[in-house]
Amino acid sequence: MITFIDNSDKIKKLLEHATAAGLEAAAAEIEAQAMKNTPVDTGQLKGSWGHTVDEDNMIATIGNTLENSIWTEFGTGEYSLEGNGRKTPWSYKDEEGDWHTTTGKKPVRMLHNAFVTKENAVIRILAQSIKDRMK
Repeated sequence: MITFIDNSDKIKKLLEHATAAGLEAAAAEIEAQAMKNTPVDTGQLKGSWGHTVDEDNMIATIGNTLENSIWTEFGTGEYSLEGNGRKTPWSYKDEEGDWHTTTGKKPVRMLHNAFVTKENAVIRILAQSIKDRMK
């Protein structure tokens, strides 16, 4: 007589835990690289990176909470990455009350470059996480 034991639920749970752990490690890796890629003026932008992992949907989100991160990532004005920025100079008043004129800000691509730089590392991290937990 042959007895079949269905361990598919246990395997599925192990795979889910391994994937979630891998996503956490991979997101942390990309976040750390994005921080390294971030220009420093006051340090506020560099210190505002973070990540979350949605284990229900197996999605990792890496981002920055400051509005300035969008402008730094994609550029503004004539330097806008998509070319859809303002084409004429503008003036603004800083916190000290001084006026400045600008034509925009060049994109730095902190997050994009972090992902490109760490893409192979992320693949290895996820594979290793699954391998380690499926033994």
